[in-house]
Amino acid sequence: MSRLGALGARLYRGEVGYDFVGKRKIWYGISILITITAIVGLAVRGLNMGIEFKGGAVFTVPSTSVSVAQAQEDTEKASGHDAIVQQLGNGGLRIQVTELDTKQADAVKTQLAEDLKVDEAKINADLVGPSWGETIANKAWTGLGIFMILVVIYLAIAFEWRMAVAALIALIHDLTITVGVYALVGFEVTPGTVIGLLTILGYSLYDTVVVFDSLKEGSKDITKQTRWTYSEIANRSINSTLVRSINTTVVALLPVAGLLFIGGGFLGAGMLNDISLSLFVGLAAGAYSSIFIATPLVADLKERDPQIKALKKRVLNKRAAAAAKGEAADGPADTDTEEDTEPGEAAAPAAAAAAGPRGRGAGGRPSGRRR
Repeated sequence: MSRLGALGARLYRGEVGYDFVGKRKIWYGISILITITAIVGLAVRGLNMGIEFKGGAVFTVPSTSVSVAQAQEDTEKASGHDAIVQQLGNGGLRIQVTELDTKQADAVKTQLAEDLKVDEAKINADLVGPSWGETIANKAWTGLGIFMILVVIYLAIAFEWRMAVAALIALIHDLTITVGVYALVGFEVTPGTVIGLLTILGYSLYDTVVVFDSLKEGSKDITKQTRWTYSEIANRSINSTLVRSINTTVVALLPVAGLLFIGGGFLGAGMLNDISLSLFVGLAAGAYSSIFIATPLVADLKERDPQIKALKKRVLNKRAAAAAKGEAADGPADTDTEEDTEPGEAAAPAAAAAAGPRGRGAGGRPSGRRR
């Protein structure tokens, strides 16, 4: 068995583990910082909307000896607007110029034929109206809204409303970061970008639901025992699915990274960047949010429930009593940090930790034993 596979098995059995939930304030702080940076970038730089949203003309020029840089300079001089020039595989050029009407496009086409030394009849000009991009954007927003509503309804029925709220916050978190990266990097936003944004929602939700399913199973009849707190079970749910989440994310990121860095970077296929960047950033953000945001948020919301709050108090009191008697604690103490402890209970986790966990250890999965 590989080292990663062995680690995954140990995480699943609870022999090792990391306290994700106990350190949730750190993850919240990191996410807030990244989100603020994304929002500031969006507000200051804005999005570089493609020709499909602004309207304009796309000129396809046959093979020419003129360089891309020279063609861009000539186009901007002829049109008076910024131009995007891309080299095609057959040696031709694809030139995008925003905010041109039919009359202006005809004049630019004539000037390009003269500057690039090609036959005007061989230059293909396609006009794109801004209303088309507006229609696409409106439909995308409508689809996103319907998707969010359906997700909340499904998770509330399949799990509970707290998980639905946490998943919704995680999805908004992923979208905000992805859009912010587009603003900071300056990549063009095209219909492909919109498709990529809608696609990442499914990936993000998949990892989150996997953890939620494990949490739902582990927390069944939780109030009938006094061995584990809800936060500890939530943390074990993350650890038990951690390697699976990493594996699926890496496998999904590899081909996307190939499109972004090799196709769009080394090979110069810039048209791949619009969709590959949204997928790459969104997949990474989705994997992060499912581990560091969604499940800790569920634990935070659940710990406000009077029954779960009372359970936590019973668990900590039992561990404190066991530690006072010099007995081994019945459950781990490493997932209950001082910030999560109610007044007067701070000494209980430390005492339990000193006594040492019993059974499968500090990372152990909840068992069916009742105490």
